[in-house]
Amino acid sequence: MEFLQQYWWILIALLGGILVFLLFVQGGQTLLYTVARTEDERNVLVNCLGHKWEFTFTTLVVFGGAFFASFPLFYSTSFGGAYLAWMVVLLCFVLQAVSYEYRRKAHNLLGETTYNVFLIINGVLATVCVGAVVGSFFTGNPFRLGEMNQVTWTSPWRGLEVLFNVVNASLGLAIFFLSRVLASLYFMNSIANDAIFARSKRQVLLGAIPFVVFLLAALVMILLGEGYAVKADGSIELVRYKYFYNLLEMPVNAAVLLVGVVGVLFGIVKTVLAPRWRKGIWFSGAGIVLAVIALFVIAGFNNTAFYPSYADLDSSLTISNASSSEYTLRTMAYVSLLSPLVIAYIAYAWRALNRKPIDIREVKEDENAY
Repeated sequence: MEFLQQYWWILIALLGGILVFLLFVQGGQTLLYTVARTEDERNVLVNCLGHKWEFTFTTLVVFGGAFFASFPLFYSTSFGGAYLAWMVVLLCFVLQAVSYEYRRKAHNLLGETTYNVFLIINGVLATVCVGAVVGSFFTGNPFRLGEMNQVTWTSPWRGLEVLFNVVNASLGLAIFFLSRVLASLYFMNSIANDAIFARSKRQVLLGAIPFVVFLLAALVMILLGEGYAVKADGSIELVRYKYFYNLLEMPVNAAVLLVGVVGVLFGIVKTVLAPRWRKGIWFSGAGIVLAVIALFVIAGFNNTAFYPSYADLDSSLTISNASSSEYTLRTMAYVSLLSPLVIAYIAYAWRALNRKPIDIREVKEDENAY
């Protein structure tokens, strides 16, 4: 049973890492009036991102579905109590979907500029909220579980309070700037336009500095702060440096985190220094997936509560008390063995869509362009 719980936690961590990587779509949307200077250039950016936005949305749905199936108590607790935060995220993605569909349709009601603003709103709120929610895995949430696991959320903000915590806010802003960096790297790799290439390269540097600052601030506060440890009797206690101890006591995971951070920084630094290098997205993208996996492992393994409650410590959720039954986990584990086929199909579709860099002429001639 313990193996299955850990297996599913790692799968969820992998999905979370892929989701954070794919947030480059949201980051790119915030650059519509920075990297692009003309309407034609904006259309190129939107169509470059439009080929990938559904990957982000699909991954978010799969991530939520996997969490629901394997750790249903987390799903019911978070969605039952912090529903305002999740409604904000949902609204952001609805705005995104509508914008891509109607942005350049003839006689659309709101006009192209309004849909561009919607895309920017999605890019800002979605990234910051996702980062803040991940941060709450370390800082805790204000809930109590009663009989039959009935959820009582003690904050009237219903999940939005995660944005008021300095650690969560720092991690949210780190994800926001990271998404802009990844988007710039993606533009450099996928668009055949010298002006966009040069501006994207500048944005890599401008985004990398605040990303590193906010990420380091969040990691220092997490590793040197108090963590939610599970005692032998199943009760929860606060332990100083708990997450730092987790890092030291799981050296393989520490190595994964280090490799991930090095990969992210290598992709950024070489892109800035090399005149025409276009492959930074793959190094930084793979690096952030590994780094997010390592953070999830720190939050959930080594007798740690992955969704802690600071309102009632013993209501905190662990991968042991929040998981599905052994039968459910085992059955889903067999189904998950098909995952390589799904990943292979995604890789094939991605390669087909990125076979050659997109340019302004191609977008102008495409009747189905976004």
